[in-house]
Amino acid sequence: MAHTPLMPIPGLVDPVPTPRDITPREDGRVDLLGLPRQRIAELFEAAGLDAKAAKLRGKQVFHWLYHRGVTDFEAMTDIAKTMRPWLAERFVIGRPEVVLSQHSSDGTRKWLLKTADGHEFEMVFIPDADRGTLCVSSQVGCTLNCRFCHTGTMRLVRNLTPGEIVGQVMLARDALGEWPKGSMAGLDDDEDEGGYSADGRLLTNIVMMGMGEPLYNFDNVRDALKLVMDGDGLALSKRRITLSTSGVVPMMVKCGEEIGVNLAVSLHAVSKDVRDEIVPINRKYGLEELLQACADYPGASNARRITFEYVMLKDKNDSDEDARELVRLIKQFKLPAKVNLIPFNPWPGAIYECSSPERIKRFSDIVFEAGISAPVRTPRGRDIDAACGQLKTAAQKLSRAELDRLAEEKQAALG
Repeated sequence: MAHTPLMPIPGLVDPVPTPRDITPREDGRVDLLGLPRQRIAELFEAAGLDAKAAKLRGKQVFHWLYHRGVTDFEAMTDIAKTMRPWLAERFVIGRPEVVLSQHSSDGTRKWLLKTADGHEFEMVFIPDADRGTLCVSSQVGCTLNCRFCHTGTMRLVRNLTPGEIVGQVMLARDALGEWPKGSMAGLDDDEDEGGYSADGRLLTNIVMMGMGEPLYNFDNVRDALKLVMDGDGLALSKRRITLSTSGVVPMMVKCGEEIGVNLAVSLHAVSKDVRDEIVPINRKYGLEELLQACADYPGASNARRITFEYVMLKDKNDSDEDARELVRLIKQFKLPAKVNLIPFNPWPGAIYECSSPERIKRFSDIVFEAGISAPVRTPRGRDIDAACGQLKTAAQKLSRAELDRLAEEKQAALG
């Protein structure tokens, strides 16, 4: 494990992100993962290509990197054979290292990943009948200290780079075998935008709901998601991407303007006292301020409703009065909203219990009867600690010997 110092962030002070688009490598090569076309072209020009050649090669490499998922320059068949070794000597196309891969009995998959400087984080893939959702992390650790969330018990180490964020999506595509194939025709045309569609594929949706607070790593999350949404990149529609925040109010409008994806808000309580306790950021940005930011979110409409996430905690936030107050607040701020009710997923040391199924149904019925959608989320991946609020790197739960043994078993199974 590298000795990267923890980010010095007290609980209620906004983190100051450190710009860093490239993680340094010991071999001196530059990892292109996470970089946009223009930045790739700039690096090629700095390495010795003339401006016109750098622009063309940058466009070609961008397409192979993000649209095809290629990690070897030798596979880039429209680039001259003499150019490919030149690229390989100076650049690399990386992926986060997979430390451990787990499969749940319900089909959910969780990966423990490692950054180039030795820090670990997790991502989760949740398959359903009509969609497949990848839950992506934005930070190593978290600074929010939400009391019901296992991830919140970790300390924040650092922000993930754009490459480490988009790399999770690319790893999932690798694992699912979902890179598009087809003609390279039209690549030299500046107007070419690719043709990939998520229809018929397993990975159809992305949620920024993994480890960390995405809006405390805004620049890197924005840059990564732009690559995901780029027509000649991973080409996933912004309507298939949801960013979840615990309520970093100053960044919410900026998120709508510069990223434009769907918004989910970790609400979890409807009174100041309870939300102050379980979502401490509420002490800085209160409920009224948060809900007004939701009302101001660009692009929110009945067709693109804001999702309020609400974890059901026994005798804490689950009463009939809480449900009625939730309805009142949504109507007061005239919010196009739906509510996801999340049964609390237990973890060792948690101080809360999950509401009973009867209490959750009653809460849901009250909200539904007011004309607001309030489905109860079915817990997924509990047996591998992949359910909502359970992510905390397996490195903190398994010894290195256990991880090594699991890796050896996986290798033996592969032959």
